[in-house]
Amino acid sequence: MDIQFWGAARTVTGSMHLLTINGAKILLECGLYQGKRQKSFERNRNLPFDASSVDVMVLSHAHIDHSGNIPNLVKSGFTGPIYCTFATRDLCSIMLRDSGHIHEQDAAYVNKKRARRGESPVEPIYTAEDAVQCLEQFIGLGYGRPFSIVPGVRLTYLDAGHILGSAIVILDIIPQNGGSQDGGAPHRFVFSGDLGRPNKPILEDPTSIQGCDTLLIESTYGNRLHPDAEDTKAELKRVVLETVERGGKIIIPAFAVGRTQELIYDLHQLIQAQAIPELPVFVDSPLAIDATGVFRLHPECYDAQVEQFLQETGARDPFGFSRAQYTRSVEQSKAINHIQGSAIIISASGMAEVGRILHHLKNNIQDPRNTILIVGWQAPYTLGRRIVEKQETVKIFGESYDLRAHVEVINGFSAHADRDELLGWVRQMETLPTKTFVVHGDPEPAQALADGLQQLGIPETYVPERGEVQQF
Repeated sequence: MDIQFWGAARTVTGSMHLLTINGAKILLECGLYQGKRQKSFERNRNLPFDASSVDVMVLSHAHIDHSGNIPNLVKSGFTGPIYCTFATRDLCSIMLRDSGHIHEQDAAYVNKKRARRGESPVEPIYTAEDAVQCLEQFIGLGYGRPFSIVPGVRLTYLDAGHILGSAIVILDIIPQNGGSQDGGAPHRFVFSGDLGRPNKPILEDPTSIQGCDTLLIESTYGNRLHPDAEDTKAELKRVVLETVERGGKIIIPAFAVGRTQELIYDLHQLIQAQAIPELPVFVDSPLAIDATGVFRLHPECYDAQVEQFLQETGARDPFGFSRAQYTRSVEQSKAINHIQGSAIIISASGMAEVGRILHHLKNNIQDPRNTILIVGWQAPYTLGRRIVEKQETVKIFGESYDLRAHVEVINGFSAHADRDELLGWVRQMETLPTKTFVVHGDPEPAQALADGLQQLGIPETYVPERGEVQQF
């Protein structure tokens, strides 16, 4: 049995790991790599293995850095089943189509430039139609329902508490000779997926597991701690009140899935408690609107806090209140720019690279009354990262704009477990793994988490490089 790391190795993007078990090839994740435009295009278009040789695919959750290259995988010859939870399948049905549309737009933009230079056009990595076709291969599974995916390998999903439908992946492996490596139980391989945080609103906490033989664990925040949830809400309240006092607007680039819904829920609570004024709140992202609809379809994933809030306030919808306006049409989006006075504008993408958020930043970034509120990790070379770094001038749609708006960063909204939460999740295992691979983290946090895991008593802990093969 071996694993080859083709993505999210010493980086936080493009999750992709190829397992070979009992002669079968199992692809764990197929995410888009996000970085410099040309490098991203080449890496995403050219899969590092023969897609037709993969037998099955296992997906932990719907975020694009985990699921976003599935249409290209299928387009390249993969014909097997794609296993995920029911909510993940529902989210992928909207997110992958949206991603395909973005690829089409990107290709059209590049081709205009190529045509002026007399160069031949390029094809998008995949199209919205490719995304729709790949959905035929998705198979939904419930949490805690073991299912045989290839001979000798049983898959079980447990709630990871990261986003709606996110899962911890458990593979129980029985070698083909009928025995097992220790003469007893099967070899248990566990992938944390993107592990969520305990005591966060909306979703259940990450599920504890009894133990495993081999662990594949994320490390996004392997060297950092998050503030308490109540401190995060207090920070949100402060930012809103200070911006309102200046007469400005709060512009929030937010991921359409997870982060937007959490922001709306927290703003709903703050307005309900009269902690902030009842100013207009715009969710200006068709994808976020569709994703919120999927959230409404899966109340079985809500935690007890949501149910208590709904009962105490009499509200019927955690994501709907009188001041919240979901704008789908282009005309509605443009009208927001003419709003007088303070307002909150939540729009995708979360790293401010594409989508309607660019128009809102263009119209508001040079006004010192306004605030740009960053509520998620920003990849290098993205507009979001340049804003976090408070560069004096940034480019939007190829034009230069002075960054005069206030910039605030609230890290407590992160849906990723921090260092203590990751180590705590491993520490509670009755049987610690004998071998651990640390992925989905930049080199420094990945190594920091690996050091912490070794201190827990895990003898073999590795931070693999891209393309590396390891036995387990």
